Amino acid sequence: MKPRDLLDLTLLAALWGGSFLFMRYAVPDFGVVPLIWLRVAVASACLLPLLLIKGQMGALRQRAGAVAVMGLFNSGLPFLLIAWATLSITAGLASIMNAMTPICTALIGALWLGDRLDGRRGLGLLIGLAGVALLAADKADFRPGGSGWAIVAMLLATLCYGFAANHTRRYLQGVPALVNATGTQLVSALVLLPLALWSWPARSPGLGPWLAALVLGVACSALAYLLFFRLIARVGASRAVTVTFLVPVFGTLWGALFLGEPVTASMLAGGAVVLLGTGLATGVIGGRR
Repeated sequence: MKPRDLLDLTLLAALWGGSFLFMRYAVPDFGVVPLIWLRVAVASACLLPLLLIKGQMGALRQRAGAVAVMGLFNSGLPFLLIAWATLSITAGLASIMNAMTPICTALIGALWLGDRLDGRRGLGLLIGLAGVALLAADKADFRPGGSGWAIVAMLLATLCYGFAANHTRRYLQGVPALVNATGTQLVSALVLLPLALWSWPARSPGLGPWLAALVLGVACSALAYLLFFRLIARVGASRAVTVTFLVPVFGTLWGALFLGEPVTASMLAGGAVVLLGTGLATGVIGGRR
């Protein structure tokens, strides 16, 4: 990669890692649905003018149905699940578990689209699952106040992302990246609007949570999508996906620095196992790029 691409990759990882920090910080004040609606609505407001300037609104209308499905499974549902999970688990742990996304993508691709799982990729899936088991070993408490259901929510979020990636590959091949990015945020904003209005907090959150919500929409969603798609165009999808390895680093770092979250040995060990499995499953480790 060129220095510019490495800078984009690092910035993207820092932004996506920061999204877990901002959600954990702001969700107690806003509530899950209002915060996520703000995130996708702000992102839509940033991306929609770019779509209009590039004259790609027609492409969005032509593929509205497929884009709507992707919007629900690539933004709306996983964002809600992750925000709810951060009420019970740390931003660092959430970001580490999110690294299961490429593994879920590979698994769903094999079951749905018939992608071949060779020995290396199959081993990666098993190692990734073992990493999650290691992470959840001392946290899977399903009693009131426990974090067991938050672990389940994070796994469901990664399954949503995995389904969305394969749905895009199946039904949205050749659709401009900006159309997909804008459509996902716009659909999520429209679907979540009634629920957000119904559950809007009676007491207005303070300045800090509002700023966190704005950063989530502008930086962690709109800007991050643009960086990601620019990376895919410049260095290819296989190299762009290596951001998966950096996001947990930043997610854990931001949580420790700004929220005082503990970084435990089990988190580091489980995270390392998950990332090893991800690398094998995606071909970044031990396979062709």
